[in-house]
Amino acid sequence: SNMSGKLVAVSEVCSFIKRCLIAVGTPGSHAASLAEVLVLADYRGHFSHGLNRLEMYVNEISNGQCDPHATPRLLKESPGTAFVDGQNGIGTVIGSYCMDLAIEKAKQTGIAWVTCTGSNHYGIAGFYALRAVKQGLIGMSFTNTSPLVVPTRSKQYSLGTNPIAFGAPGKEDDYYMLDMATSAVALGKVEMQHRKHEPLPAGWAVDSSGKETNDASDVIEHNGGLMPVGGTELTSGYKGYGLSMMVETMCGILSGGPFAHHMRKWQTPDPNTKANLGQTFLALDPNCFAAGFEDHMQTFMDEMRQLDPTDETKPVKVAGDLSRSRMEKVDEKGGITYHENLVASLNELAARLKVEPLHVISSTQN
Repeated sequence: SNMSGKLVAVSEVCSFIKRCLIAVGTPGSHAASLAEVLVLADYRGHFSHGLNRLEMYVNEISNGQCDPHATPRLLKESPGTAFVDGQNGIGTVIGSYCMDLAIEKAKQTGIAWVTCTGSNHYGIAGFYALRAVKQGLIGMSFTNTSPLVVPTRSKQYSLGTNPIAFGAPGKEDDYYMLDMATSAVALGKVEMQHRKHEPLPAGWAVDSSGKETNDASDVIEHNGGLMPVGGTELTSGYKGYGLSMMVETMCGILSGGPFAHHMRKWQTPDPNTKANLGQTFLALDPNCFAAGFEDHMQTFMDEMRQLDPTDETKPVKVAGDLSRSRMEKVDEKGGITYHENLVASLNELAARLKVEPLHVISSTQN
């Protein structure tokens, strides 16, 4: 395409997010928490979950759907568990509190499980698993979301994209990081295709009658849904449906909050409708088991990477590798490259909020 990409420094992306959030009344530390997670998403190349989502967070805060001042409250705890009320605060503030609590407990007891209720969108699930990995622990994180996924054999969407994140440390800074939606694809990916006016690949989505579609507007504008991971029944979509219910059990059911189709619909503008998400965070100390976990994990990952590729130009990767190589590319270029349409819409947002626009280093033709 002849669209131009806009190069923006990572620090400027962070500052821009903070400027916008502070403009709608978010305390600085809470704005910094959300900025850290959104920047990491773009830095890792998950463009659907970074600046692409900023306007949604700004709207939820300014229309009163989310309380930017709220801090999480501990409802119940045991040596290895905690139940937390997010009190409708910013999801990343709640998620970071919960994961840090799980990490602290796992260092004492070997394993910890923390579940919260009353939360909001917390960004990429992998951010929280990575927090544990950086402390030498295995980390897991799950969240329920607004219903978008059509269960196998159903016409109606009734489950969220309900992601699973699992991270494990290797040697030095290496790690394994699985971060996946249990839908065939995250909604953000469909939104990106819609924004670019490009068709959807097979196996991603269905229209409002439950039939497979390649048109993103069937999902975004006409009440269609996403397929579970695996796609149709023939290609094992029921496995994705099963995993989605597993995540919902750990998030919606365990937290006593709404679940499945009882969740708030995607981007409901009514300020009285709270997201009330349930989220779960696990931390496990591998030192409680066989010695040398990080060495063995490293060997395992390296052996996978060294397998003979079908195409020499495309080596075998393990989960998390692509994100890390995208981060290296950002470091080489000195910034993150954004689609010009996104930059334009963010600068309209900045103008509305009366904050400095996004400072672009340079434009590139792709």
